[in-house]
Amino acid sequence: MKSDVDEILKQSTFNVLPGVWSYLKVKKVPESNHFMITQDGFEITVVTQKDREAELDIIERNKEDRVLICLNVSIPFYSVGFLAAISSAIANDGMNILIISTYSKDYILVKRDSLDKAKNILNALGLKEI
Repeated sequence: MKSDVDEILKQSTFNVLPGVWSYLKVKKVPESNHFMITQDGFEITVVTQKDREAELDIIERNKEDRVLICLNVSIPFYSVGFLAAISSAIANDGMNILIISTYSKDYILVKRDSLDKAKNILNALGLKEI
């Protein structure tokens, strides 16, 4: 199993999306588009660029400015352990991440001042930056 994950990691890429990102709890679903809007019956969460926060009715803000890294997995849906390998490696270096999964992509939010460390870890796992 580990060799399968290692091979998938080596065939995958990542890229850093431009800007500084915020992870927010808001009072209502925003009318304008943002990177991600999730409503689960208990709360509404928005991921958006920091300079767009003024458009939102914010209840709570994750305190740290974040960067958003797109993980381009080579074999979506058949990559058991892919996110576990990445999150474990980052956690072993003392960093926390927030994970966002969409239908075809996975994203991680890391503290802005940890970007270089996160990129080094992803490279060490075999992912190539594009």
